[in-house]
Amino acid sequence: MNVSGKVALVTGGGRGIGRGISLVLAGNGADVAVADLDLTNAEAVAQEVTAAGRQSMAVSVDVRDQASVETMVQQVLERFGRVDVLVNNAGVIGAAGWEDRERPSEEDWDFIFDVNVKGIARVTDAVAPHMKERRYGKIVNIASIAGRTGSERNTPYNVSKAGVISLTQGQALEMAPYSINVNAICPGLLWTPMWGRILSRGAMTPNPEGKTQRELFEERVQSSIPLGREQTPEDIGNLVAFLASDYSKNITGQAINVSGGSHMN
Repeated sequence: MNVSGKVALVTGGGRGIGRGISLVLAGNGADVAVADLDLTNAEAVAQEVTAAGRQSMAVSVDVRDQASVETMVQQVLERFGRVDVLVNNAGVIGAAGWEDRERPSEEDWDFIFDVNVKGIARVTDAVAPHMKERRYGKIVNIASIAGRTGSERNTPYNVSKAGVISLTQGQALEMAPYSINVNAICPGLLWTPMWGRILSRGAMTPNPEGKTQRELFEERVQSSIPLGREQTPEDIGNLVAFLASDYSKNITGQAINVSGGSHMN
């Protein structure tokens, strides 16, 4: 998984899966631009990348805002001169107060799609011209196993991740003539801040025995993952590193599960 000397841009890189991806890429030789809505988190991860011996920068971005996206890309190009690897990881599960709503609101639908689907399109559209000019690039979109199946609890999120898979296929066809690979990863069950939000939904997450969120999560893992273990941000990072390497030159338009066998395609 040699990505030595490549420049990677990771959105949502300030925590969780994005942090894991950034550190794995750095561990395999890439320089990493860590982009996040929370600049403080991005700076902390950028410092970890630097401590691993690679060049890094932190940049603030709101993927819902075209001007913010364009500014981010320009800052990265000014610092590194190019983007070899784009990882569209920024994602949300609901608008503010989502945990307290029994049913998703119109605001949830709009917010989720603006970040999870349109955000990927905005960032890719801003980076793609530079990759096309060089006739080289690796783009990895982070979808979810939620995009593989329906949901009675958070339909907007599942539909948005299904949209990411479809968007990936369209982007792969568009980019193929320029030797640019576009793939998606569908993570399974990872203990991240997002899962903490999911398990804090009170009546929507029955918990008569008063178990901790972590205990509830581990029960979900044991009941739904054939391999019997949770996935980690580093697991996702390892696949990103492979897809960012030249070993993946003939893989494009794919959505690959990292789910311990819970979903098989």
